Amino acid sequence: MGKVSNVSRRRFVASALSTVALAAWPVRSMADAKVQKTGEDEMTTLTPLTPLTPYLLFDGSCHKAMEFYKSCFGGELTATKVKDAPAKDYLPALQQEKIVNARLRSGNVDISASDWLMLEQTPIRGNTVCLFLGAGTFEELKTLFERLSEGATVTDPLQEKFFGTYGALNDKFGVRWMFHANKKT
Repeated sequence: MGKVSNVSRRRFVASALSTVALAAWPVRSMADAKVQKTGEDEMTTLTPLTPLTPYLLFDGSCHKAMEFYKSCFGGELTATKVKDAPAKDYLPALQQEKIVNARLRSGNVDISASDWLMLEQTPIRGNTVCLFLGAGTFEELKTLFERLSEGATVTDPLQEKFFGTYGALNDKFGVRWMFHANKKT
Protein backbone atom coordinates (compact mmCIF):
# COMPACT_ATOMS: atom_id res chain seq x y z
CA MET A 1 0.00 0.00 0.00
CA GLY A 2 1.20 3.53 -0.64
CA LYS A 3 1.65 6.08 2.10
CA VAL A 4 -1.40 7.78 3.61
CA SER A 5 -1.37 11.57 3.46
CA ASN A 6 -3.75 13.85 5.38
CA VAL A 7 -3.05 16.83 3.12
CA SER A 8 -2.19 16.80 -0.57
CA ARG A 9 -2.19 19.67 -3.07
CA ARG A 10 -4.01 17.47 -5.52
CA ARG A 11 -6.49 16.17 -2.98
CA PHE A 12 -9.97 17.15 -3.98
CA VAL A 13 -12.06 14.33 -2.69
CA ALA A 14 -11.97 14.29 1.09
CA SER A 15 -14.32 12.32 3.28
CA ALA A 16 -17.08 14.89 2.86
CA LEU A 17 -17.04 14.72 -0.93
CA SER A 18 -16.70 10.97 -1.00
CA THR A 19 -19.74 10.72 1.21
CA VAL A 20 -21.68 13.10 -1.00
CA ALA A 21 -20.65 12.87 -4.64
CA LEU A 22 -20.95 9.14 -4.94
CA ALA A 23 -24.23 8.84 -3.06
CA ALA A 24 -26.10 9.29 -6.32
CA TRP A 25 -23.54 7.63 -8.56
CA PRO A 26 -24.91 4.91 -10.86
CA VAL A 27 -22.72 1.93 -10.03
CA ARG A 28 -21.44 -0.21 -12.88
CA SER A 29 -20.89 -3.92 -12.51
CA MET A 30 -17.66 -5.76 -13.02
CA ALA A 31 -19.43 -9.11 -13.03
CA ASP A 32 -18.18 -9.67 -16.56
CA ALA A 33 -14.58 -8.72 -15.83
CA LYS A 34 -12.11 -11.16 -17.32
CA VAL A 35 -8.95 -12.38 -15.66
CA GLN A 36 -5.92 -12.79 -17.89
CA LYS A 37 -2.87 -14.80 -16.90
CA THR A 38 0.30 -12.78 -17.36
CA GLY A 39 3.28 -14.74 -16.16
CA GLU A 40 2.97 -15.30 -12.41
CA ASP A 41 0.33 -12.63 -11.79
CA GLU A 42 -3.33 -12.52 -12.71
CA MET A 43 -4.55 -9.21 -14.05
CA THR A 44 -8.12 -7.98 -13.95
CA THR A 45 -9.23 -6.69 -17.35
CA LEU A 46 -12.17 -4.31 -17.49
CA THR A 47 -14.87 -5.05 -20.00
CA PRO A 48 -16.58 -2.39 -22.12
CA LEU A 49 -19.41 -2.49 -19.56
CA THR A 50 -17.06 -1.02 -16.96
CA PRO A 51 -15.44 2.02 -18.57
CA LEU A 52 -12.83 4.18 -16.97
CA THR A 53 -14.65 7.49 -16.62
CA PRO A 54 -13.27 11.03 -16.41
CA TYR A 55 -14.76 12.81 -13.39
CA LEU A 56 -14.84 16.61 -13.43
CA LEU A 57 -15.43 19.01 -10.54
CA PHE A 58 -16.80 22.51 -11.06
CA ASP A 59 -17.10 25.48 -8.71
CA GLY A 60 -20.87 25.92 -8.95
CA SER A 61 -21.05 25.71 -12.75
CA CYS A 62 -21.45 21.96 -13.19
CA HIS A 63 -24.92 22.07 -14.75
CA LYS A 64 -23.96 24.86 -17.16
CA ALA A 65 -20.73 23.07 -18.15
CA MET A 66 -22.45 19.73 -18.70
CA GLU A 67 -25.16 21.41 -20.81
CA PHE A 68 -22.36 22.90 -22.92
CA TYR A 69 -20.72 19.48 -23.35
CA LYS A 70 -24.10 18.06 -24.32
CA SER A 71 -24.42 20.75 -27.02
CA CYS A 72 -21.02 19.65 -28.35
CA PHE A 73 -21.36 15.84 -28.11
CA GLY A 74 -25.13 15.32 -28.02
CA GLY A 75 -26.39 12.42 -25.98
CA GLU A 76 -28.26 12.05 -22.73
CA LEU A 77 -27.49 14.21 -19.69
CA THR A 78 -28.68 13.39 -16.19
CA ALA A 79 -28.02 15.69 -13.26
CA THR A 80 -29.00 15.45 -9.60
CA LYS A 81 -28.97 18.36 -7.19
CA VAL A 82 -27.85 17.84 -3.60
CA LYS A 83 -31.39 18.54 -2.36
CA ASP A 84 -32.70 15.63 -4.46
CA ALA A 85 -30.10 13.08 -3.33
CA PRO A 86 -29.56 11.02 -0.16
CA ALA A 87 -26.60 13.35 0.47
CA LYS A 88 -28.92 16.28 1.29
CA ASP A 89 -28.75 15.58 5.02
CA TYR A 90 -24.94 15.80 4.98
CA LEU A 91 -24.58 19.28 3.49
CA PRO A 92 -25.62 22.78 4.57
CA ALA A 93 -28.46 24.75 2.96
CA LEU A 94 -26.11 26.80 0.75
CA GLN A 95 -25.00 23.58 -1.00
CA GLN A 96 -28.49 22.20 -1.72
CA GLU A 97 -28.82 23.70 -5.24
CA LYS A 98 -25.41 22.43 -6.38
CA ILE A 99 -25.03 19.33 -8.53
CA VAL A 100 -24.00 16.23 -6.59
CA ASN A 101 -23.74 14.08 -9.71
CA ALA A 102 -24.11 14.62 -13.45
CA ARG A 103 -23.44 12.21 -16.27
CA LEU A 104 -23.34 12.72 -20.02
CA ARG A 105 -23.46 9.69 -22.30
CA SER A 106 -23.17 9.96 -26.07
CA GLY A 107 -21.72 7.16 -28.16
CA ASN A 108 -18.23 6.56 -26.80
CA VAL A 109 -18.33 9.70 -24.64
CA ASP A 110 -19.06 9.14 -20.96
CA ILE A 111 -18.32 12.09 -18.67
CA SER A 112 -19.30 12.40 -15.02
CA ALA A 113 -19.13 15.53 -12.89
CA SER A 114 -20.28 17.37 -9.80
CA ASP A 115 -19.94 20.76 -8.19
CA TRP A 116 -17.18 21.31 -5.66
CA LEU A 117 -18.86 20.57 -2.33
CA MET A 118 -16.03 20.98 0.19
CA LEU A 119 -16.40 24.36 1.83
CA GLU A 120 -13.08 24.09 3.66
CA GLN A 121 -11.05 23.61 0.45
CA THR A 122 -10.67 25.65 -2.72
CA PRO A 123 -10.58 24.07 -6.16
CA ILE A 124 -7.26 24.63 -7.91
CA ARG A 125 -6.65 23.98 -11.60
CA GLY A 126 -5.18 20.49 -11.67
CA ASN A 127 -7.21 19.08 -8.77
CA THR A 128 -10.56 19.12 -10.52
CA VAL A 129 -10.11 16.12 -12.84
CA CYS A 130 -9.63 12.46 -11.95
CA LEU A 131 -10.25 8.97 -13.28
CA PHE A 132 -13.22 7.14 -11.77
CA LEU A 133 -13.36 3.36 -11.60
CA GLY A 134 -16.57 1.65 -10.49
CA ALA A 135 -16.36 -2.04 -9.69
CA GLY A 136 -18.95 -4.66 -8.88
CA THR A 137 -17.43 -6.23 -5.78
CA PHE A 138 -15.23 -5.18 -2.91
CA GLU A 139 -12.60 -7.80 -3.78
CA GLU A 140 -12.30 -6.60 -7.40
CA LEU A 141 -11.99 -3.02 -6.28
CA LYS A 142 -9.52 -3.87 -3.52
CA THR A 143 -7.26 -5.66 -6.00
CA LEU A 144 -7.18 -2.68 -8.37
CA PHE A 145 -6.78 -0.20 -5.51
CA GLU A 146 -3.82 -2.13 -4.06
CA ARG A 147 -2.08 -2.37 -7.44
CA LEU A 148 -2.46 1.34 -8.17
CA SER A 149 -1.40 2.16 -4.58
CA GLU A 150 2.17 1.08 -5.24
CA GLY A 151 4.20 4.25 -4.65
CA ALA A 152 0.97 6.30 -4.44
CA THR A 153 -0.32 8.85 -1.97
CA VAL A 154 -3.52 7.35 -0.59
CA THR A 155 -5.79 10.25 0.32
CA ASP A 156 -8.91 8.20 1.12
CA PRO A 157 -8.19 4.61 2.18
CA LEU A 158 -10.54 2.04 0.71
CA GLN A 159 -13.40 1.68 3.19
CA GLU A 160 -17.13 1.25 3.59
CA LYS A 161 -19.32 4.37 3.41
CA PHE A 162 -23.10 4.57 3.57
CA PHE A 163 -23.25 4.31 -0.25
CA GLY A 164 -20.72 1.51 -0.69
CA THR A 165 -16.97 1.05 -0.70
CA TYR A 166 -14.93 4.15 -1.60
CA GLY A 167 -11.27 5.09 -1.85
CA ALA A 168 -9.06 7.62 -3.62
CA LEU A 169 -5.37 8.05 -4.32
CA ASN A 170 -2.82 9.95 -6.38
CA ASP A 171 -0.70 7.31 -8.12
CA LYS A 172 3.09 7.42 -8.33
CA PHE A 173 2.78 9.43 -11.56
CA GLY A 174 0.51 12.05 -9.96
CA VAL A 175 -2.73 10.82 -11.57
CA ARG A 176 -5.82 11.09 -9.35
CA TRP A 177 -8.05 7.97 -9.06
CA MET A 178 -11.42 7.44 -7.34
CA PHE A 179 -12.82 3.96 -6.65
CA HIS A 180 -16.36 2.86 -5.84
CA ALA A 181 -18.07 -0.50 -5.42
CA ASN A 182 -21.32 -1.76 -3.95
CA LYS A 183 -21.33 -2.52 -0.24
CA LYS A 184 -19.50 -5.69 0.83
CA THR A 185 -22.69 -7.24 2.16
